[in-house]
Amino acid sequence: MQLRTATRSSRPRGGFSLIELMIVVAIATILFALAVPSYITYIRQSRRTEAKTALLDLAAREERFLSTNPAAYTAVPGNLGYTGFGAANPVGNGYYFLTVCSPAALACAPNPPAAPSFSVLATPVAGQSQAQDLQCTSYSVDSTGQQFATGSQTAVYCWAN
Repeated sequence: MQLRTATRSSRPRGGFSLIELMIVVAIATILFALAVPSYITYIRQSRRTEAKTALLDLAAREERFLSTNPAAYTAVPGNLGYTGFGAANPVGNGYYFLTVCSPAALACAPNPPAAPSFSVLATPVAGQSQAQDLQCTSYSVDSTGQQFATGSQTAVYCWAN
């Protein structure tokens, strides 16, 4: 009678050990934790850019309106090529809405210029993710070209970022 002896194969086993798998999961989690806040910051900045572009476009339309109607600026959306202003009519991808004050009013911009004037305000739409952007909450521009912003950052920072 012959005894069988256990022999080990010189071939490596296939698959990963639990420790190797946990190390990969830990590294992936760290990378994910670093990437998500950066991604959110860039998304917010792109949405801010959309609001600033809409404001400057609307300000240019106001100036064009005044050049053909020298009596005053207008707050009528149809005169400026818009269907409407306010929360029911967001611009772009729907993260901001515009408010037009003509003549300029304190509600749209601080220190409004004397009439004839206008100010335009971009405010985040309630319930959208951009409403949680506390750095640069809203933007405004008036007929003198002054740019304003509200939030925890300065207007210079908000208009540059």
